[in-house]
Amino acid sequence: MADSVSDLDGAGEVDDDNPYVTDPDLDFRDVGDLDEEEAREQVEYLREAVRFHDYRYYVLNDPVIADRAYDRLFERLREVEETFDLEIPDSPTRRVGGEPVEELGTVEHVVPMLSIDSSGDADDVRDFDERVRRELDGADVTYVCEPKFDGLSIEIAYVDGRYERAATRGDGETGEDVTENVRTIESVPQRLRGDHPDVLVVRGEVYIPKDAFQAYNRERVERGDDPFANPRNAAAGTLRQLDPTVTAERPLDCFFYDVLAAWDAEASGATDGGAGDGDDAVREAWNGGDASTAELLDALRERSSASAGGIDAGIEGLDTHWNELGRFPDWGLKTNERDRRVADIEAAIDYRDELRGVREDLNYEIDGTVLKVDDRAQCERLGITSRYYRWAYAYKFPARTEETTITDIVVQVGRTGRLTPVALLQPVQVGGVTVSRASLHNPEEIADLGANIGDEVRIERAGDVIPYVDEVVGKHSEGSFDFPETCPVCGSDVEYDGPIAFCTGGLACDAQLVHALDYFTEVLDVEGVGEAAAEQLVEEGLVSDDVADIYDVDAEELAGLEGWGETSAQNLARELDAARHPPLGDFLAAIGIPEVGPTVAADLASHFGDLDAFLDADPDDYEDVDGVGPVVAGHIAEFLDNERNRRVIERLRDDSRLGEPEAPEAIEAGDELAGETYVFTGSVEGWTRDDVRELVERHGANATSSVSSNTDYLVVGENPGSNKRDAAAEHDVAELAPDDFFAMLAERGVDVESRR
Repeated sequence: MADSVSDLDGAGEVDDDNPYVTDPDLDFRDVGDLDEEEAREQVEYLREAVRFHDYRYYVLNDPVIADRAYDRLFERLREVEETFDLEIPDSPTRRVGGEPVEELGTVEHVVPMLSIDSSGDADDVRDFDERVRRELDGADVTYVCEPKFDGLSIEIAYVDGRYERAATRGDGETGEDVTENVRTIESVPQRLRGDHPDVLVVRGEVYIPKDAFQAYNRERVERGDDPFANPRNAAAGTLRQLDPTVTAERPLDCFFYDVLAAWDAEASGATDGGAGDGDDAVREAWNGGDASTAELLDALRERSSASAGGIDAGIEGLDTHWNELGRFPDWGLKTNERDRRVADIEAAIDYRDELRGVREDLNYEIDGTVLKVDDRAQCERLGITSRYYRWAYAYKFPARTEETTITDIVVQVGRTGRLTPVALLQPVQVGGVTVSRASLHNPEEIADLGANIGDEVRIERAGDVIPYVDEVVGKHSEGSFDFPETCPVCGSDVEYDGPIAFCTGGLACDAQLVHALDYFTEVLDVEGVGEAAAEQLVEEGLVSDDVADIYDVDAEELAGLEGWGETSAQNLARELDAARHPPLGDFLAAIGIPEVGPTVAADLASHFGDLDAFLDADPDDYEDVDGVGPVVAGHIAEFLDNERNRRVIERLRDDSRLGEPEAPEAIEAGDELAGETYVFTGSVEGWTRDDVRELVERHGANATSSVSSNTDYLVVGENPGSNKRDAAAEHDVAELAPDDFFAMLAERGVDVESRR
């Protein structure tokens, strides 16, 4: 085995005839051209190919196709599955999320998920090594060293190679059932590869990569949400979502690092009637693979409890932790490239010091290393305590935490009215950065911490993210901070959405107006405002009602304010004038609808076409837009139900202010083909199928996917399908070659050339 368990060849395990693997054929026939048998064959090839490409990307980090090609394969798979009702539980398409649940259930772990004893002192690590050798009568001990991930520990069970269940660590004995949420994680395979045990239960760590975390936080800020404090909290909160579609939208990833339990029918003697301690119940539950997952895992748990171990001795490659890590990629499970096997404890200490040196360069958070006795038989001899594994130890990095005192707690008001408590601190160095304020997140968090002014607290700063109060270490006050019942800026009542507090003042609240004005001008690319200038304009009363007031500001009056002059005032006037009649998408983003950032706003603009259509739509209509789910649709409807928001929009539409936003590029419409129905088969050079359909629909025709007696023309391109041509012959439908089709359109007055 190599020094790194990810030094592997990419095993094939795909059909040699699969057209979607090394050089995928992306020129798909229209799905309506497929019959049932062809659809089933294509779906099987696509599933096999998508799983293969997932393996190359997530496990081997060596993709063989471009991202765009992968996306096309995935979308085609979903399209064919939906059209022919061929969805299955472990299809790659299930990663988009399932139905929401009312609450997360709990399940018992197959094998207890214990903690690991730890220290940041090298002498404690050497003491651990001495205890291990003493218990093993002085035997030589080899260690496996791994990064200690700062994520969320997870148990995942596979039965007959299929993903069946996932649970959080919980209290070690039971955890929350997060099966559907973990299913959405792209690095968690729905089917194992290669020669795997019949039942396999593994332990991994769910995390969010640093770069993905920063990008996702930027998206949250763009749509008016507060950023997450750190990747670990974001991962934990995401995994416990009641709606798997929310989990699917967030960039979770997973490393695997332990086999908790494994059972194989052949290794246990189930195929030839052999006997083994604790195996009878598992063999009976297995029954050739027909057992329910719950029955089989219950039997395996009983077997593991009886034998103090969860792995069949007869399963090849699971005799050491190092070999175990080596098998993971063969099964399609992602491991960490920095895992290493070392000869002694001093080498393990050196490994930790080396990893600490590159910690900031890694794309995932770690807080130390984990050392494990390599030999499984030695691990069995060492055993466990009620809380810890005796064969593993965590050698932690110095904490990026410090203790200081809360000098005050202030409540900030965000653009959407969210009230965020912030602890003002006696300045302290945390991870090389001076920290004088830290988030307390929300009123519920304050109560859980029991934090108040004067208390001594531990501040944590995980990576390059927002410092937050981790715990109270010295209580010097009575109770916890009393969260205000009214907004500290405008005095409006405070309302709650779960644990989150909101000011009800809207734009009547100066704090919200400042943020709204700053955001509005930023989205519309109006230079010369920014947060400081927005605050000044509000404080001076030049912007007092809503963001539309910015267009009514008198340049001469503005020039007289501190920090302004005639030139800067005139520059702002020109910037505002240049921003008139913005694209509809920019307008919808700028007005500050919660959770509607530039991307969603552009989708809304494209879908509705003009502002009036958007404003007059029913709440259900918003969900018809790609990227808009029930939550965002609810925010849009609530925003537009507010009379004040409607008034702001109408004020902005006035030509003396922003003016009417520009609709997306107008689509030329006509009736030259009114009443006719077209069907297309095969490819038309220089045109996509959607383009030619849109062309005829623009001029009054219908474009359908199947030929019937109502069809007027079948346009036959290159490599056409036979089904549509047979149907055209049956219904006496005229066929047109592409050149004849375009010539006919030109004769009827349809401008074809400008659309090419």
